[in-house]
Amino acid sequence: MSSSSVLKGRTALVTGATSGIGKAIARNLAGRGASVVLHGRDQARGEALVKELTADGAMARFIAADLSDAEDTLRLAAGAGAVDILVSNAGLYEFAPTAATDAASFDRHIAVNTRAPFLLVGALAPGMAERGQGSIVLVGSSAARMPAPVGAAYGASKAGAEILTRYWATEYGPAGVRVNTVSPGPVHTEGTQAMLGEHVAVLDTINARGRAGDPREIAEIVSFLVGPASSYVNGAVLFADGGERSALPA
Repeated sequence: MSSSSVLKGRTALVTGATSGIGKAIARNLAGRGASVVLHGRDQARGEALVKELTADGAMARFIAADLSDAEDTLRLAAGAGAVDILVSNAGLYEFAPTAATDAASFDRHIAVNTRAPFLLVGALAPGMAERGQGSIVLVGSSAARMPAPVGAAYGASKAGAEILTRYWATEYGPAGVRVNTVSPGPVHTEGTQAMLGEHVAVLDTINARGRAGDPREIAEIVSFLVGPASSYVNGAVLFADGGERSALPA
């Protein structure tokens, strides 16, 4: 089976699909034959991506939703319908010291990065289990295992998603539903550019690869994890961070 048809007949929901890693994932899945339900907050960007994908022969539609709102998250799940693949990619990151992180900011991190995937899996995984197959991939972060002086709320929210991956793999695995996480390190996206500005080049200095990742590289890993080639991979957290640099001098 060619790579362009390996996911033919499957429907995938990708959250945070209108930019960065999420957009690359949506393009990759569509290129492999999946019908893609795109999620984001910006209607115009969502419609532009639908137009791009359908022009290439893919099936795609867009649903706008605010994942910081529980009811809107469940509305997204209902609108997506019976999906075979869930890629929980949407994420919030506000890197600040703990003392500068108020309760509202902490709650936003948990709502988007931990609660939203929890609600989506709760709404969509039972249907996958009834049909006897499905694949769920969470896009995590190296911040869950590599602490820094800032961003504790973000790291905690992503660590929570990692442990949920293992629980869900145990809960739904016997019914044919696999759940895994890909944990990227630094990746060049619009978001990292906006956050770091003129300092964005620092991303190319902090891992053993000597460069930050490209969103398309993460998308390839996600497509592997949702496809038949990874049929025995379940409950895994796959690190895609370029490797840790040695602490020893060169």
